[in-house]
Amino acid sequence: MIVSVAYFILYFLLFLALLALLVFNRKHYRLHLSEQPHISILIAARNEESSILHCLQAIERLKYPKGKVEVLIGDDASTDATKATVEAFIRDKPNYRCITITENIGKAKGKANVLAHLAKLATTDFFFFTDADIEVPLRWVQGMLSEMKKEVGIVTGITTITGNSLFARLQALDWLYALGLMQVVSDLKLPVTTMGNNMLIRRQAYEQVGGFENVKFSVTEDVAIFNQIIKKGWGFRNIYDRSVLTKSEPASNLMQLLHQRKRWMRGSMHLPLYMVVILVLHAAYYPVLLPFFAYTSVGVMLGIFLFKLLLQSIYVHLCLKRVGQHALWWQYVFLEFYLVFTSVVLIIFFFLPINVRWKGRQY
Repeated sequence: MIVSVAYFILYFLLFLALLALLVFNRKHYRLHLSEQPHISILIAARNEESSILHCLQAIERLKYPKGKVEVLIGDDASTDATKATVEAFIRDKPNYRCITITENIGKAKGKANVLAHLAKLATTDFFFFTDADIEVPLRWVQGMLSEMKKEVGIVTGITTITGNSLFARLQALDWLYALGLMQVVSDLKLPVTTMGNNMLIRRQAYEQVGGFENVKFSVTEDVAIFNQIIKKGWGFRNIYDRSVLTKSEPASNLMQLLHQRKRWMRGSMHLPLYMVVILVLHAAYYPVLLPFFAYTSVGVMLGIFLFKLLLQSIYVHLCLKRVGQHALWWQYVFLEFYLVFTSVVLIIFFFLPINVRWKGRQY
């Protein structure tokens, strides 16, 4: 009983602190650049024939001088028409290249290996990373470069999910909520993590850690290289702004979602202690609340539940507002049940002796 009460006091104090940081410590981003450097966009593609065309079309629409953009696409042993689709699109675009990856470099495997190859071919000082199922916004380059100060080695944007189904919409709310929690910590100049589908690395920082081929293999290669760059003393920036909001396709079913999240959970083991504390406190909410029912009344439990739902809904609402989006009131309620269900199922799934399946490979 005492432990449960102490937990809820700590939980809500932390939640209120995070909410206050979101409201009062907001950073405003300026997209004006004094210069427009040459940049490289690196994309690892494996069996992406259904989505990569949208990715490349979005890159082609970027409001950045085309003569200063090189796009390198690595075909990672695709068994579908990915390579043919890419080659047809870039036929009349000399600043695009499609490279077939057949060998491993150093410690790199899978996606990290493809990116290691592409980085060696890149000719600029700024490496932009995105995925083949991602659509970048028009001023993505300006938004990311605006935070690449001289002491910064890595910049991270944000990603949301497309789709009109309830499952897709709940995934979108979940993404923006989780990234919003990370952002307020990042705004305190505390390193959190990065996302390989929306990431910018300075060439000097990348080469200083030896590239992906010299970073210990991880299924979350983006987190691994982020940690190494931070260890070398480079600064970081996380940007929560619509100018760098990329769009990703949703997980099509629960099993695909579970494998995606299991991969992320492996990466979360390398998060800083303060982020682990935040995530554990959030994850423990229902495991603490349900046994608490044995010591208290339904009214007290309902009050605790509604207070949590209120704070969470306000937080998500503010995150959505920051990127020019909104949700209907009932979607906030559905989000709570979605988080409960996926969290419980994921905890079970994570400890099952099942390899992570991703892009047709097992890790």
